This record gives sequence, structure tokens and C-alpha cells, in this order.
Amino acid sequence: MVKVSIVIPTYNERENIGKLISTLKSILENLNYEIIVVDDNSPDKTYEVVENLAKKDKNIKLIRRIGKKGLASAVVDGFKKAEGNILVVMDADFQHPPELIPKMVEEIKNGYDIVIGSRYVKGGKIEDWSFLRKIISLGAIFLARILFPKIKVKDCVSGFFALKREVIEEKELNPLGFKILLEILVKGNYKTVKEIPFTFKGRIKGKSNLSKKIIFEYVVHIVKLMRESKEFLRMLKFGFVGFLGIFVNIGVLYILTEIFGIYYLISGIIAVELSILHNFLWNYFWTFKDRNNKFLNSLCKYNLSCLISMVINILVLYTLTQYFGIYYIISDLIGIICGFLANYLLSNHWAFKE
Repeated sequence: MVKVSIVIPTYNERENIGKLISTLKSILENLNYEIIVVDDNSPDKTYEVVENLAKKDKNIKLIRRIGKKGLASAVVDGFKKAEGNILVVMDADFQHPPELIPKMVEEIKNGYDIVIGSRYVKGGKIEDWSFLRKIISLGAIFLARILFPKIKVKDCVSGFFALKREVIEEKELNPLGFKILLEILVKGNYKTVKEIPFTFKGRIKGKSNLSKKIIFEYVVHIVKLMRESKEFLRMLKFGFVGFLGIFVNIGVLYILTEIFGIYYLISGIIAVELSILHNFLWNYFWTFKDRNNKFLNSLCKYNLSCLISMVINILVLYTLTQYFGIYYIISDLIGIICGFLANYLLSNHWAFKE
């Protein structure tokens, strides 16, 4: 029998939690459900409200954690206590519409592994956000998507989602900060994801938790996930291959020019192409060996990726030196870094696409 577990992390939500639980009970009355509130020992004693409600309703459970540990880890603790085979995560402040939960559950029953309440698909929107906060949110999503090709969704940092329990079974979730969905999308066992649009509303009561600390924790979380998901190792491999390619380039240029007497510009063109081929073979059979791409298709795309990255390198060199007066060697080093990042991203998302 299908059981739905609603996990709600709270901190100073005394003004909201009672009304939310009452709303959820009326919305979920036709479902087999439980509501799990995970409270980080709120100074406003949110947990007292939930304790009183739990005494009257066995479907309401409270986890009170002494010492605030963060929203994402609170959700993980909620998962551990949950009995349901469908898990739903939402905030307590009514920014996530409770009435959308039955639709999310229905989509899970229809076969989707994860269903996300999305602010960025057609029909979704955000109310009462400053321009800066929107930029920060979109920047966080862009960073996650370029670093983790597995992530295909438009709102990978949403705090409102549902999933099958199997998605996280036997997965070690140890998130940092607020973005538990990002952790699940990187580590989870899933094939199908659906995004459902919703309007992210302003808080009814209380105030937002966004801070510089949260932004910093998100960046640290990204770095940690890159290391744990081996994406950081992949980037190091890519860089090492590129480093070897420099010696191939110089070696071929020297041999063709000095030993075979070929005009150095012609030698240079041959050297560049052979170094690209060298790098491609290493990346195809080593760096991206798990991608199973078609050889010739990837080879053509990789050549074009290298050409684009070279153009970026030259443009950065020219712009910084010509218009900003930066010493050309420094400009070139910055150009090399930009070219490398462009080449890696194009390779990761296009030439050797997952």
C-alpha cells in the first residue's frame, strides 16, 4: 500500500506550522500519509505546537534536534524516520503550495522517480523577490548544471519535491546548508524526473533565511559534491591530458621543423591537430570513458570545442592587453584558463555528452 511521508524542516515557524498541518490534513484526507516535522530546537518553541498536535493525531510526528544543524540535514533525518514509500519535502512558511502535493504524488504513482515543484518551467514564477536574489538563484542553478551534467532540470535547488524512496535507498546523503535536492539529483538512483510549475509566494509570517553564510555553504556543498561524484577528478584528468598535449604539440613541431625541414607554420598546424587528436584519444578512453559516445561524432565535436576555446583564449589575451593595459603574459595566462574552462565545459556537455 502506498504511504506518503511529508517531511517539513522547521526553525522558528511557530506562527505557520499549526495552520500548515491543518491545511495538509484537509488536503491529504484521501491519502495514507504521515507528517514529519523536524525542528532544530527553535527559540520560538515551534516544537511545542507540533508536540501538542501529535498527541491528538498519530499521523503527526516530531523530531526535535538540539542545536541547529541546517535544513538539508533536517530533511535527511526526516527521511530516516519516514515510513512512506513516497517522500515529499516542503517548507513550513506557505511559500510551497500544499494543494500541489496530491498532483506530485499522482505523478510519482504514474512512474516518475522524482517530481519537482519548479519556479522556472513554463507557468512557474516567483513573487516578492529582489532582482539580486533572482540573480543569485539563477546563478546557483547555472553553476550546478554546468558542473553536473547528470542534472537536466531547470530548478535543481527547489525545496519542494517528491520522490520514490528507492531514489535514496543505500545512498549516503550528507548535505551542507539548504539544498538537499541538489544532493539527491547528483547521488540519487533515478531515471525519470518531472517538473511541475508553481508560484513561489512571499512568506505569510516570519522572515527569509537567505544570508551570505548560506551562499558560502552552497559553494562549499558544490565543491564537496564534485569530489564525491568524481566530477572534480574528471576535471583533473582533463587538465592532465591537456598538459600532456602541450609536450606533444612542442615535440611534433620540433621534429617536423628541425628534422624533416618542414616550414614551421605548416609544422605548427600539424602539431596542433596531432595534439588535439592525442588529447581526444586520452579523453575518450579515459576521462569520459563512462559516456559511451560515438567515436567519430565525438572527435568532430572535440575538434570544434578546441577551436572555440582557442578563439576565447586569443580574445581574452587581446581584450585584456589592448583595452585594460594588462601585461600580455598575464593576459595570456588568464586567456589560457578561460580557454581551458570553455574546452572542458564544451567537452563535458557536448563532445562527450552524457
